[in-house]
Amino acid sequence: MYDQYYGFSGRPFQLTPDPQFYFESASHKKAMSYLGYGMNQGEGFIVITGEVGAGKSTLVAHLMERIDPEALTVAQVVTSALDGEELIHVIAQAFGLAVEGHDKAGALGAIERFLQDEAREGRRCLLVVDECQNLDFTALEELRMLSNFQLGAHPLLQSLLLGQPEFRRTLAHHPDLDQLRQRIIASHHLEALDEDEVEDYIFHRLRHVGWDERPLFEEGLLEALYKATDGIPRRVNQVMNRLLLLGAIEEKDMVGSEMLEAVMAEMNADQARGSSAEPSPLSIEPAVSGQSAQPAQEQDIDSVPATEVAALLAQRDARTAELEAAISDLQAAGASPSSGAQEAEAELGAALERIESRLEEQERSFRHVLTMLIEWLEDDTSREAA
Repeated sequence: MYDQYYGFSGRPFQLTPDPQFYFESASHKKAMSYLGYGMNQGEGFIVITGEVGAGKSTLVAHLMERIDPEALTVAQVVTSALDGEELIHVIAQAFGLAVEGHDKAGALGAIERFLQDEAREGRRCLLVVDECQNLDFTALEELRMLSNFQLGAHPLLQSLLLGQPEFRRTLAHHPDLDQLRQRIIASHHLEALDEDEVEDYIFHRLRHVGWDERPLFEEGLLEALYKATDGIPRRVNQVMNRLLLLGAIEEKDMVGSEMLEAVMAEMNADQARGSSAEPSPLSIEPAVSGQSAQPAQEQDIDSVPATEVAALLAQRDARTAELEAAISDLQAAGASPSSGAQEAEAELGAALERIESRLEEQERSFRHVLTMLIEWLEDDTSREAA
């Protein structure tokens, strides 16, 4: 939605890795240097670690765009908690190998034959394993054993391991990983963006989609955004998405600190509800007889058909109209003479405060539901028509 409102050619702060938006911070530049050095060696392990959302996957996507597929065959694995045998089968599948049954020896044999065939064709093989902090010791041992495959004196497989900071600590201190540590030829930890880099990162992405200084950003906003996100790129994307969506909903051409505060409060509330409520705190269901309806800000857009969303919005408009009519009636009553003028004025003021509070609550609820609905629609291209 906001990309259309501001005239962008695309969504600049999407959460999925996109090499077209690659931003080379100082830490990313070092990482690419280590990757280049390591891949030139053609053997062993290259290790890249970083916080969640630091840009590891985007770095790899950028790397994949630069390699020659005629010279390098790449298999990518995103792991869950796999043991050694499971990992072997997943790697075979990643290289496109069909292994009958669930035989580990058969899978290893298929992988070795494939690597040898690739080497004879003049192609090297790279295995990219993401989320390595989830692997148990047996899986890491299997990765080490795969690095032993050779054709003559020529190593057949090089591995790029990506993980969160705890993986770095595991590699450094696990007493049984000494042999794997000896085969690491390059390693780098991705740091968060600093304050200047956050500003450059935001404008880099905006310019990539044709930003023409609409919207503008209030002085001090980007500094506050850096503090709110700690310079983690994915967090920056999350907040900027919400900010620009709010700007589009409220038809703002200037994004300011008050909007950032509203977005952060909303995101923190979402996170708090998500960690404390079961079932999912965002569950919207029509009120059933004998049960009270969930507040609109605690509703799950995934479970709401379009007709129910329309009904919800119509209900909100009707209630708003009723409240506005009540304000008019109270104002008219306050204007007529009475013997207890001061008492009536006090009652009128209290009533107006209650009504204004309800209106503000309705507005927040409406905005939250609308935001969630738009994000749900934009998360899947098949919903674009809706």
